[in-house]
Amino acid sequence: MASLLALRQLLGPGSSEITSSQFHTSSIVLAQLRRKSKKPSDKSSSPPRTRLAKSLQPTGKAKRLGKLEIAHSRPEFKRDAVPHEGLAPQQRESLPRRKTTSESRSIPKRRAPTDDADAEAQVKNWAIKAHSERVDRRKAVARQPPVAQANPLEEEFDLSAPAASSSKDLPSQFSSPPLMPGLLQSLQETLGKEARPTAIQASSMKHLFNERVEGEKYKEFLLASETGSGKSIAYLLPVLQDLKLTEHDQSNAAAQHASHKPLNPRALVLAPTHELSRQLASFAKSLSHVIKLRVMCASKANTPSTAKSSGTASKMKGKFEGAGVASDAEFVISKSSRGSRPVDLLVGTPMKLLEMERGRGWNWEERARERAMRIGKVKSEEHEDIKGENGGNKEPPREFWVDEPEMGLENVQWVVVDEADVLFDPDFQESTRMLLADIAAARGSPVPVIPSSALSSTPDSEATATSIQSISYPFNFLLTSATIPTSLATYLSNYHPSLTRLASPRLHHLPPTLRTEHTSWTGGNKNADIERRIRRVWAEDALVHSKTATGPGPIKLSKLLVFCNKRSKVEQLAAFLDDRGIKCVALTGGAEARKRGSNHHLDGFLKTGGPVPTGPGVCDPAQTPHVLVTTSLLSRGLDFSPMIKHVFIVDEPRNMIDFLHRAGRAGRAGEAGKVVVFGRTKGRGSGRTDEVKQRVRAVTG
Repeated sequence: MASLLALRQLLGPGSSEITSSQFHTSSIVLAQLRRKSKKPSDKSSSPPRTRLAKSLQPTGKAKRLGKLEIAHSRPEFKRDAVPHEGLAPQQRESLPRRKTTSESRSIPKRRAPTDDADAEAQVKNWAIKAHSERVDRRKAVARQPPVAQANPLEEEFDLSAPAASSSKDLPSQFSSPPLMPGLLQSLQETLGKEARPTAIQASSMKHLFNERVEGEKYKEFLLASETGSGKSIAYLLPVLQDLKLTEHDQSNAAAQHASHKPLNPRALVLAPTHELSRQLASFAKSLSHVIKLRVMCASKANTPSTAKSSGTASKMKGKFEGAGVASDAEFVISKSSRGSRPVDLLVGTPMKLLEMERGRGWNWEERARERAMRIGKVKSEEHEDIKGENGGNKEPPREFWVDEPEMGLENVQWVVVDEADVLFDPDFQESTRMLLADIAAARGSPVPVIPSSALSSTPDSEATATSIQSISYPFNFLLTSATIPTSLATYLSNYHPSLTRLASPRLHHLPPTLRTEHTSWTGGNKNADIERRIRRVWAEDALVHSKTATGPGPIKLSKLLVFCNKRSKVEQLAAFLDDRGIKCVALTGGAEARKRGSNHHLDGFLKTGGPVPTGPGVCDPAQTPHVLVTTSLLSRGLDFSPMIKHVFIVDEPRNMIDFLHRAGRAGRAGEAGKVVVFGRTKGRGSGRTDEVKQRVRAVTG
C-alpha cells in the first residue's frame, strides 16, 4: 500500500484512477502483451519425426542419382450417380376414390391392351434416356480436370500420388523364375498355391532379383507400403535366394578368412522389438526349410548345449583371482569348446546385435555414468583433483567386466532395416548407425558415424546438399516401413542419394478392407464403456453364429486388441476387465513375460502356422484371454491372427503415424477388420475429436 501511494505521488494528480485500473487489470494487460510479442512461427506444429513426408520424391543430390518407382494400382469400381438427376418421371393419374357398396356391385371395366403396351414403351424410353445420361455424364467427367479437394493432413503428408515413374509390367503371380523352385515351394506351402503378389511384392520381384555383377555397386532400396501388404515377404525372398545362390562362394571366402568368433552371419535383419524379431525369424525359417538355410534369432535364449568352460572349483577360483589382480579387472572364459557355428541369416534388435559383436557389457560404463548423472552423484574433476592434492582417500573408479565378442561381421552381405522409421528415430538411430558402421569397418570400407545433433539439424536444400558427404555401405542395404516421416526422407535424400524408392499406390493409407468406427464416451466410467463395447462385439459374433452354424458347437468369439497411450492405463484397464470376468493379457515395455525369450506370452494373438488350439474353455473369455491390452510396443510389424478383427484405440493418437500402425494390426492380407476410435462428441474436447475424425477419414480413402 505504501508503494502504491509513493507511485501516485510520483505520477502526480489525476493518476489515482489510472493506477487503480492498471493495477487491478495488470494480469490481463500482461497477457495481452505476451500474445502480441509472440511472433508467428512458420514451422509446422509437429516435429519432423512425427510428421509424415509429403512426398517420396528424391530431393537434393538424390534428384540426379535416386529414383522413385510406384506400383500401378488396379482400377477401382465406382458407382454411377443417380441417372437423370433433376428430372421427374411423368406423374401418374390419381387413384380413383373408393367405390361404395352399390357401385362395387357393377362389373368393372377391363383395362385395354393398348394401355399395357404404352406403359412398357414408357419404361423402355426411360431406360434408354437413363443410359444416355450416364454416358454423357461419364464423358463430361473425363473431360474435366481433376478438382483439388481440401486435405486436412496437408501439414503432415500429401495424400495425392506424387509425380513419378510408375512401374509397369509387374509380375502378377509367384513363379519360377525369378524364384528358385525350392523357395517357391516353401512360399506356396505358407501362403497357398492361389496366392498373388501384392504391389510391393511385385515391385520387389522386378527390381531385387537381379544378380549383382562383380564390381557393381551394392543395392540400396526403400520398400514403402501400407500395413498388412506383405513387406516381410518382399525383402525376405530376394535375400534368401541370394544367400542360397552365393552359398558356395561365401564358404570359400570364409575359409580363407576364418574367424575365431562363434557366429559369422551372412545377412542381418534389424527389428525394433524382440517380439517382431522372433516372428520374423520364425517366418524366415518357414520360407527356407526346403532350400536349407540356417536362420537364427538373437532375441531368444541361444544357450549352447556345452558348458563355456570345464574344470574343478579350484581352477575356477584361480581364474577369478587372476582377474582381480589384472589391471583392467576383466576375465575371459574360453569359448573354444563351442567352435564356430555357421549362420546364414541372423535377426535381432540393434542393441542385441551390438552386444554380440562388441561383447556383453561394452556400454555398461557409459550407462552407469549416465545413470549417476541423472541422480546427481557425479563429482566434478576439479573437486577430485583438490581432494587428491590434500592427501584424501580418492575413491577408485568402478571397473566393469566385458565379455568376449561372439559374432563376426566380415561375411555380412545383406542388411535389412525393418520398421526403418523407428530404427532411424532419434531414440534408436545411434545404435542403428553404430552397428552399420561396424559392419562397414569389418568389411574393410569404414564410414563415418555422424553425430545425432548434426543429423537433426541437417536441412534438405540444394545449397547444403552438395556439401554433405554421402554414405555408401559395402553391402546390400534395404529399408522398409509403412510410414515415411519427414526426418527419414530428409536423411535418405542427403546421405543415400542413389537409393531407389519402391512404393505402393496406397502408402500412408489404411487397408481397403479395414473399416473405421467412432464411438462416444457416455460421460461415466470409461473402462465400463470399453467393456460394454467388447461385449457388443461378442454379441454380434453370437448372432452370426446362430445364423450360419450347421450343428452344435461353441461360439467362436473374436479377439480384440486395445491400445492405450500410457503404461498405467494398460494396467488399470486390464485389472478392471479381469474383475468383470474378461481375462486379458496386459503387455508393456517392462512386463516380466517379455524376458522369457519367446512369444508364448502372446499365444492366441499372433499369427502362427500351427494348428488352431481346441479344447474346453478355449472359446470362453473368462478362462482363455480374448483381449490384449498394450501400448505402441506391439503396433510395429507384428502379424496378428485373423481372429483379431477389432482394434480399439481408447486414447487419442499422438500423431497419424501411431494411428496408422495401431489400426493396421487388423485387416491384414485382405482380411476384414474394424477400428473403433473412442472420443468425446459433446462438451469439452469434442472439437479435438472432430479433428481426429477428419484426419482418420483422410487416410481411409
